[in-house]
Amino acid sequence: MECCLHQPVDSHNVNEVINYLPSPLPVKHYDADTTEPISCSLQTLDELFSWKQTEAYPFNVAVVPLAAREPALSSCLQRTLVSHDMMGGYLDDRFVQGTAAEAPYAFYHWQHIDIFNYFTHNLVSIPPAVWTNAAHKHGVLVLGTFITEWSDGEATCEAFLREEELYCEVADKLVEMSRHYGFDGWLINIENTLSEVAVQKTPLFLRYLTNQMHERVPGSMVLWYDSVIENGELKWQNELNQSNRVFFDACDGFFTNYNWTAQNLERMTDNNLPTGRQADIYVGVDVFARGKVVGGMFKTHKALEIIRKYNFSAAIFAPGWVYETQKKTEFRHNQDKFWALLKGNLSIHRPAVTLPFVSSFCQGFGNAVYCKGKCETKRNWFNLSAQEIQPWYYHEQLDGHGWVRSRACPEDAWNGGCSLLLDGLIPATRTSAVCAKLFSLHVPLSNTLVSIVYKSSSEVTVSLELKITDAALRTDEQNRDVKLISVSPVLLHEEHELIRQFPHLHENKNTGWNIRYSKLDLQGCILREVCVNIQLIGEPCDTTFSCRMGEIMFLDIASLHEAPEMVQDFCISDIVWLRGAGASPHSTSCCLYLNATLQWGYPTELVRHFKVYWRQLKGPNPGMSAGEPVVVGRAYSKLYRITELAVLEPPGQLELLVEPVTWKGFQLPMSYWGRRSVSYSEID
Repeated sequence: MECCLHQPVDSHNVNEVINYLPSPLPVKHYDADTTEPISCSLQTLDELFSWKQTEAYPFNVAVVPLAAREPALSSCLQRTLVSHDMMGGYLDDRFVQGTAAEAPYAFYHWQHIDIFNYFTHNLVSIPPAVWTNAAHKHGVLVLGTFITEWSDGEATCEAFLREEELYCEVADKLVEMSRHYGFDGWLINIENTLSEVAVQKTPLFLRYLTNQMHERVPGSMVLWYDSVIENGELKWQNELNQSNRVFFDACDGFFTNYNWTAQNLERMTDNNLPTGRQADIYVGVDVFARGKVVGGMFKTHKALEIIRKYNFSAAIFAPGWVYETQKKTEFRHNQDKFWALLKGNLSIHRPAVTLPFVSSFCQGFGNAVYCKGKCETKRNWFNLSAQEIQPWYYHEQLDGHGWVRSRACPEDAWNGGCSLLLDGLIPATRTSAVCAKLFSLHVPLSNTLVSIVYKSSSEVTVSLELKITDAALRTDEQNRDVKLISVSPVLLHEEHELIRQFPHLHENKNTGWNIRYSKLDLQGCILREVCVNIQLIGEPCDTTFSCRMGEIMFLDIASLHEAPEMVQDFCISDIVWLRGAGASPHSTSCCLYLNATLQWGYPTELVRHFKVYWRQLKGPNPGMSAGEPVVVGRAYSKLYRITELAVLEPPGQLELLVEPVTWKGFQLPMSYWGRRSVSYSEID
């Protein structure tokens, strides 16, 4: 992208002469009408060969690095892959900065899966950055898809598999894309016949791609789909055998077709696999249950039970069935039901993160945007980059006829689009507190400030229970069922030195939410589980309860003393002016709209997100006063495209501002924000 138009980077004002030329931005990456940035695939081999990192689309770069996890993927012997195939792909998720979707599809059961594959029937499916950002927060690998099919696919394969130079160039481009866009590898799916020359070159292509991925993207993965066999015939085997073993041996894993039986799995156990490679066989399960398959739909767990009986990994294809075929208004309920049925045959992993750990339970969509308990914007929205580390979702029975449930609730929130609603029935026979698990984690603790934000019914009290272990234990010991030590943090009173020292801790009163602070000195300990104890008040009787969790935060107290960072190198580029109807449906005027890309520097690990504001400073009326900053949107990277911002007629001046919203939870002074003004006029 061009740097700031007409001005050096360190100048505060940009002078812009309005013109109404067609947008120079490529329509492949920017909506033709609004210039809004969008993700997309590559359709042809020519597109792939012409892709250059120096000219690559900047908005689809994932900004969240792959989080560590416990246990490590390499030590997980029964893995779970999800292949996301939905209605051709690139739907609401193609909007890099989110969109106003009324009933979007999202995934949030990340602790149950190990690998996420973005699948479409286009030649090269590059995962939209929103998926990579969400998966990486939870330690889940993300794979794109390289697919060829039928006669067109046959021609494509003959074109690049005829000689080493060409298949190496294809592999190099796939590696460069993975590095540039920040995802972790590829599913290779050749679903067409291959000539003798092409099929002989295919294992060489696979091995070269796999080696290059490992060398240039540590922790990456290349998988092969069960389709072509060693003589070039397209013949799905529904198992790994001698007809397709040559492809498995050349890459990291094998994704079987879906029409297998127990006999196929039995045969694969006798395959004389190298030690540890049984986990690299991902037995495919089509949730739509197309063809002769085991399970599928809400019986998918039946297939998973058989797969685990034979100690194989699983590849769950198109779990968006719960969205595509069921009522959209019941999406959350149906998704939770689907994954609850699978839960007994899924390995669980914990995100291994450092302080600060903060989650407001946001799933990346909702019907409003909340900030510190107040509704900031009332509209439907979807942006998976806004998804925060997800809690447990469950419905469990208590003693007798009691029960407790954990689910997302968009009706109210502390930050983002939803809160976590714990509700249930405490039976009269229960005298102890109900312990509701929120998170399984791996977080090294220090001198730590802990806060919880919640609302609860008057019949219960709410307190935090943490389960920790010794950091001196080896990783393999921590991953065994070691005894955890329960810790109940003692609440800090409002006059505590720490509360008085940092006045921002008082700022969020009178919101209807309870905010409680605690201090922990647990250096040398690892936080493994976060729970909430819900205790009945008064005489025992069958009591229904609810507790809405808004946020939980663990913060290194030493970090509160660190000086804040300032936004650097704030730059405006790719300005496009448009004329169009006014925002009001009854408007008859023709408004002036600004579209522009903002870019800046800031340590992204310090921020939850950035808030982008604007305000009008001057207009055609010389007597007007500057307006108050108005929120334009939230950015989850150091890049934001303002689209269709209605401004006053020229001559005028406006200001654009970027506020870092840090994990610490207090507002930075405006002097630390990014600020730049734009003066605009028409051609004389």
